[in-house]
Amino acid sequence: MNAIAPSELIINSDGSVFHLHIKPVELAETVILVGDPGRVELVSSYFDSKEFTRSSREFVTVTGSYKGKRITVLSTGIGTDNIDIVLNELDALANIDFDTREPKAEHKRLRILRIGTSGAIQPDIPLGSFVLSHISVGCDGLLNWYKGREMVTIKEMEDAFIKHTNWLDTLPLPYFAKASSSIIDALSDVTVKGVTISASGFYAPQGRVLRLPLSMPEMISKLESFRFNGERITNFEMEGSAIAGLSTLLGHDAATVCCIIANRHLHESQPNYGSYIRELIQLSLDRI
Repeated sequence: MNAIAPSELIINSDGSVFHLHIKPVELAETVILVGDPGRVELVSSYFDSKEFTRSSREFVTVTGSYKGKRITVLSTGIGTDNIDIVLNELDALANIDFDTREPKAEHKRLRILRIGTSGAIQPDIPLGSFVLSHISVGCDGLLNWYKGREMVTIKEMEDAFIKHTNWLDTLPLPYFAKASSSIIDALSDVTVKGVTISASGFYAPQGRVLRLPLSMPEMISKLESFRFNGERITNFEMEGSAIAGLSTLLGHDAATVCCIIANRHLHESQPNYGSYIRELIQLSLDRI
């Protein structure tokens, strides 16, 4: 087996991985991902003990113990481009020997849950709901760069979606990636079943208009009316598709659960969502 070149896997002088700045021994097998670096402190405040805190760019990491279980909580920042960095470096920490630069003979399967916030598309999903993304719809194009994309996507649903929305050829080809069945089993009784759009931006990619017009002005209504074998699009967020798709390709269990803080159909929002997100964090830590 060939060693991975230093230009491909960059290891810092202290033995930590390039962007995250954490070492293999510092990573727990259970990982909570959050977008906001400030939310790492909130999640880790529930820990019984903390081993360390590390900060590098938007990536803030704490590994500690919760009810006897070792957990790492890590901020990713916003967007699937950051998830590309985070998921590949988490996998490298778990499954590449940093001394020999070769993949380990025994694969370590991480358990990864993103806890985030989201906007609902359907009118019957109230503010404060917890939506678990059973399927994440990647409108970002990231997974298309990886061989094996077709092995982790739902081709028939993808084709139906492209046809129903009159998807533009100038946009990235969407992909439909499934969450881990074991995480779905752990959280399905306390969450809304979600088919979640992972958008590549906050404004036009989610149908918002400020001063620039949209290339797909009917997108929101098209998403709301899409149906496939009883499934419907439930909400928007910006990271879940890359988490689900890359984790499946890399052999990890992963899912995204979001607190609904806005409803696009009803034009409602709840900016004071602190109590909801604290409840979701506690629930997730207990179930994951």
